[in-house]
Amino acid sequence: MPPAKKIFRFGVYEADALTGELHKGGARLRLQEQPFQVLVMLLERPGELVTREEIRQRLWGAETFVDFDHSLNTAINKLRETLNDSATEPRYIETLARRGYRFIAAVEAAGGAGVLPATETPAPEASEASADSLPAAPRGAVRFLLALIQVMYLSFYLAALAKLAAIGAIAEAARLPGGLPELAAAAAVLGIPFRLYLLSATAFDYRGLGAKFRRLFPYLFALDVLWALAPFLLMGKIGFGLAFASTAALLYVPFSQRTLVRMGYGRP
Repeated sequence: MPPAKKIFRFGVYEADALTGELHKGGARLRLQEQPFQVLVMLLERPGELVTREEIRQRLWGAETFVDFDHSLNTAINKLRETLNDSATEPRYIETLARRGYRFIAAVEAAGGAGVLPATETPAPEASEASADSLPAAPRGAVRFLLALIQVMYLSFYLAALAKLAAIGAIAEAARLPGGLPELAAAAAVLGIPFRLYLLSATAFDYRGLGAKFRRLFPYLFALDVLWALAPFLLMGKIGFGLAFASTAALLYVPFSQRTLVRMGYGRP
C-alpha cells in the first residue's frame, strides 16, 4: 500500500515516495530501490519499531526465495552510507538487535505537522543544522583525503626519527631548550600507532571510525599542534614568513581531518 504522505523531510533530506527520489539540500542522491523502500517504511512510522519480518513481507514477499538477512543488511548499510549515518552512533536509523529498525529523527510529512519520535529529545536547531550542513561528497574522495593526511604525518614522524642528530644541531645553533630531539622522538613514537590505526580504518572503511575518532581527537590535536611548530626548525633555510605560513597551514589540518571524518562517517 502506498504511503498516505508522499514526501518526507528530515534534517536537510527530502524523500519522495512517489518518484523514489532522495534529495539533500536540493541535490539528488543516488540510492537503489530496495534501500529507498526501507527508508520509506521507516519514515512512515517514525519512532516506532519496524520489524525485519514486516520489511521482508513488503519488499520481498513470502514467496520470494532470497538470502533475506544478507539482502536487508546490505540495504541498511547502503542507506546509512547515503545518509552519512552510523550504526554505533545513529542520528537517523537505530538498530534493535534481532528485531528490526527505528527511525529516530524528526520527520515532517508534506502538508502535515512535524513528527518527533518519543524516543528522541528535541535538539537545538543550531545543533541540527551544524550536523547536516556539510556538503555531500563522494565517499571514495573522503577516504582518499583522510588516508593522504595519515601518510603525510607518518612521513613527518619517520623523517624526524631519521634526522634526530640534525634536529639537535639546529636546536643547539638556535639556542633552544635542551631535549628537543628527545621530544621529537617521543612525539613520533606516540603518533605512529595513531596514524597507522586511522590509515587502516580508512582503508577498510571501518563504519565505527566516527565514534573512535571523537575519542582520539584530543590526543591527536595535541600531537598535531606540536608538529605544526616544526617548520620553525627550518627558519634558517626558508625564512620566518614561510615558516609561519607552514605552521598556520598545519594548524588547520586537524580541523579539516575532523570535517572529513564527519562527512564520511557521521558526526565524530
